[in-house]
Amino acid sequence: MNNFQLSVVDQAPIHGGGPDSLGIRDSVRLAQACDAAGYHRYWLAEHHNTPGYASPCPEVLVGHIAQATRRIRVGTGGVMLTHYSPYKVAETFRMLSVLHPDRIDLGLGRAPGGSPLTSAALSHPRPTIDAEQAYPQQVADLMGYLGDTLPPEHPLAAAKVVPKDGGNPEIWLLGSAAGSSGLAAELGAGFVLALFIGTHDRPAEIIHAYQRSFRPNALRDKPAAGIAVATICAETEQEAQLIASTHTLWKVFAFRHGQIRPLLPPAQALDTLRGLSESDQAYFEETLNTMVVGTPEQCRTELEALADTYSADEVFVVNVTYDFEPRLRSYELLAKAFDLSG
Repeated sequence: MNNFQLSVVDQAPIHGGGPDSLGIRDSVRLAQACDAAGYHRYWLAEHHNTPGYASPCPEVLVGHIAQATRRIRVGTGGVMLTHYSPYKVAETFRMLSVLHPDRIDLGLGRAPGGSPLTSAALSHPRPTIDAEQAYPQQVADLMGYLGDTLPPEHPLAAAKVVPKDGGNPEIWLLGSAAGSSGLAAELGAGFVLALFIGTHDRPAEIIHAYQRSFRPNALRDKPAAGIAVATICAETEQEAQLIASTHTLWKVFAFRHGQIRPLLPPAQALDTLRGLSESDQAYFEETLNTMVVGTPEQCRTELEALADTYSADEVFVVNVTYDFEPRLRSYELLAKAFDLSG
């Protein structure tokens, strides 16, 4: 059995149909609870103008949560780098690392985290860039700035990151396919495979290939691989299934119909599901089957099996619920099941 750390990815859902700001305050509360419970990392996602989610600038939340917690590592899961200047991101996370030594992580992704309209708004008045073409060089430049390893012939090699001392964040790439894992191996970053996005197959070979081909660099000397898994833990399996219906239905509309809707209460989600087509209902079940849903013992068994299959050093738990209390309870139960405080 593979030994692994247990960590958190927080998408900052807006609970209970409340105001957007509630999602931010709940993230702080949850981070403090996860810090006390013994989780290893707490990462914030990035979503722009997305109904139901409240975190467009995770780098701001990282600093605030690091200040509000004691020992847990805090980072992004992730910064959507194609919207931004790698140099500015490097400056931001060097500053965070100075303020919170050995506690800051910089997770990066190439997805837009929103619609084409918000991508255009983020880049305006400049045109949007081709993410597939630009992202690899952006990551390489960002790591070069932080490691002070840009080649002399690089046109921006003389641009140094200030403050020049104080340490660096851990750098990770996030992805759901082999492209990001290959880039992480080539550049010497950590890698997290997103098992919670969609229902497409993500074979364990993605991580195994990353581990075999990893190239050490100034920022990391050995590979670090994680998986991010949608997980709902409750006292009973039936309760966990009910709670999970909220996010599962959200994914049906988002991934099958391109509709980003607010989160619905579990009972309303199930009522809505009954009125959908058979193919939508089948996709609901298929999506639910990609999640880890059940009692603490069931969740621990499934997460251990996944970590073993993927040879993961770390498992990141993603948990979206309609109300805050079941979400908090899910993380508490899981921490006790893994005896994180012990």
